[in-house]
Amino acid sequence: MKFRVARHTDNLDPIIKFYRDLLGLEVLGEFTNHNKYDGVFIGKKGLNWHLEFTTSEESPTHQADKDDLLVFYLDTKEEYLLLKQRLNNNGLSSVKSKNPYWKNNGTTYIDPDGFRIVISIMKK
Repeated sequence: MKFRVARHTDNLDPIIKFYRDLLGLEVLGEFTNHNKYDGVFIGKKGLNWHLEFTTSEESPTHQADKDDLLVFYLDTKEEYLLLKQRLNNNGLSSVKSKNPYWKNNGTTYIDPDGFRIVISIMKK
């Protein structure tokens, strides 16, 4: 089984820059004018998941909630600290997490659509 999270956006270019350039994910594929949608698949090659972001003439109507999270686990503390530094060096500030678990076990940021992501260290 494979897993895809799909979200419509009015901010496709900033979303690509955020997830690719800042988080370090890869563009796995793109499409243009597929039934009036443009989009991109972002993730890591060889894994069973990816994110899909689409845009069209119609704006999204969803609303970000403080408990809507994408959680990205890093393998080492070094990777975690380097990613935090890259995000901070690019003008992103962490935000307080609503869920106490993430306050103690990760760092929360907001993507260009206003949705929250958490970076954390994979517990072994």
